[in-house]
Amino acid sequence: MRVHYPCCAGIDVHKKRVTVCVRVTEAGKVQIQIREFGTTTGELLELCDWLKEKGVGSLAMESTGSYWKPLYNLMEGQFEILLANAHHMKTVPGRKTDTKDAEWIAELYAHGLLKASFVPDQEQRGMRELTRTRTGLVGERARLANRIQKLLEDANIKLASVASNVLGTSGRLMLRSLIEGQDDPKVVSDLAKGLLRKKIPALEQALHGRILPYHRIVLRELLRQVESLDESIANLDKAINQAMEDSDRPFETGVSLLTTIPGVAELGARSVLAEIGTNMDQFPSDRHISSWAGISPGNNESGGKRLSGRTTQGNVWVKRCLVQMANAASRAKNSYFQAMYSRLARRIGRKRAIIAVAHAILVAMYHMLKNGVPYEDLGADYFDRVNSERTIKHLVQRLGKLGVDVPLQGGA
Repeated sequence: MRVHYPCCAGIDVHKKRVTVCVRVTEAGKVQIQIREFGTTTGELLELCDWLKEKGVGSLAMESTGSYWKPLYNLMEGQFEILLANAHHMKTVPGRKTDTKDAEWIAELYAHGLLKASFVPDQEQRGMRELTRTRTGLVGERARLANRIQKLLEDANIKLASVASNVLGTSGRLMLRSLIEGQDDPKVVSDLAKGLLRKKIPALEQALHGRILPYHRIVLRELLRQVESLDESIANLDKAINQAMEDSDRPFETGVSLLTTIPGVAELGARSVLAEIGTNMDQFPSDRHISSWAGISPGNNESGGKRLSGRTTQGNVWVKRCLVQMANAASRAKNSYFQAMYSRLARRIGRKRAIIAVAHAILVAMYHMLKNGVPYEDLGADYFDRVNSERTIKHLVQRLGKLGVDVPLQGGA
């Protein structure tokens, strides 16, 4: 088998140590040297120096959890690095050791049998960290809101039955009043603001409960955490916006393009761009980016039978954003995505239809970013227009079942 990299290295990465195999092919003979290094910065720099002494210019490593990141950050720019999916490097049968794994990685890489994972540059990785941290904090805030609701139910307070947002301006004023010891429902309900004041009679009944001292203590701490998270989320929003504005890449242009899609808000557009970037040349086609995001249909066939169409595992952060966008797009009136969702939901179910809409949104994003054009909606009647004869035939059949005979005229 042809050797693509005569002098290369394979690295098996772990939390506390890395095992490195340097593989040199010369005159048909293979020489292997193996060493272990720690994972502190000093030890990893020693590893880089050792590889340079051996004349290694390219190497491959596994994408093991987050343990590959320190090594990748130090080696980036010094070596040609291929980060491979561990699932794609199943070792040969036999004894499994770190040394064997490193040798196997080096051998596969030397013969060009490894496929590189998509690793964006340092700037985009920083944006990813910001958007992912924000997503995590939003999830934490939602969990705290649920705990507050559970605590209020335990105290016989039915505030959520009247106020649509317990943690809104009016809701927080009422919660603080309860924390401070106010038990009179009339006094607490009078803190309502805006349109909620129209519901004061209902609020008085909802706020009549049995609040014990431990309820107030727990509620105070939960509300403090929510306020702290709100501040952190606001700070991250500013940091994300500033990072994209200061970047030399057209992130702001990309945001402007993506927000022309129904169901795509500015925040979601920034989160997606932080993951996929603005340069679509790194994905050969829309099929590649769909598979990478885990939003394309699976393909499992044997003996002429389709065994499964489950979506593949991909970038969970992009997939989560796309599903949220698809849910919003499916409710956009008189739009192509709403028509697509309605058409599919009847046949394959709501969840699968949402995934299909998410896939269509990602395909649209790919071509919009690649060609620099805004979104043009195909219209809610697209599926009727694309095959008008089939639509006419279907409607005539439905009318016939109702006992109505419709004569067709003209081209029909």
